[in-house]
Amino acid sequence: MSVRDERVFASGPRMRPEQLIAKLKESARGWRFDMASIGFPAPVRKGRIIKDPKHLGKGWVGFNFARGLGVPIRVINDAAMQALGSYGGGRMLFLGLGTGLGSALVWDKILMSLELGDLPYPDGHIIENYLGVPGLALLGEKKWKREVTYAVAQLKRSFIADYVVLGGGNVRRFDKLPDDVGAGQNENAFLGGIRLWETKRHSRELKWRVI
Repeated sequence: MSVRDERVFASGPRMRPEQLIAKLKESARGWRFDMASIGFPAPVRKGRIIKDPKHLGKGWVGFNFARGLGVPIRVINDAAMQALGSYGGGRMLFLGLGTGLGSALVWDKILMSLELGDLPYPDGHIIENYLGVPGLALLGEKKWKREVTYAVAQLKRSFIADYVVLGGGNVRRFDKLPDDVGAGQNENAFLGGIRLWETKRHSRELKWRVI
């Protein structure tokens, strides 16, 4: 695969899958591709979206992307895709500091998508209310950074991770990160999308197992 020019379009909170396919076809006009990877902002299991996302329209569960685009498709959670592209060996926990809290665990050619954002927090909240964008507004940047640092240390210990990669747009707010915690880049999702199709040497079997 080769790197192509970037093409983007706005989604919006009401976008449905049929609209996404139409926008993709319009934006990718002139490109030739045999397969596609989709990183989607909702829980995905065995290549299928199992819950409509919080920030898009309805109708995503069970939608047939392969039929819509006319090529083989691999769909995983968007945080998992960035995690796969960020992976550098060992046992890695990925946490995406964005609107919510994306999360995934990668080890030994296994990619496990997580939904840590739903973990309970005090006063009836969930953890993404504190580590995501709402936490910045609630706590202010200084306290938010302390909350993130504390939570990352606890989650790293809980998952027995060798290191943590922090992705998402808000990681740039940190000038310095603790030991064994690195800053990811959103662009790593492109490499993750490519890795989804990698096969084992001398075999057609896929190299990465997504669970």
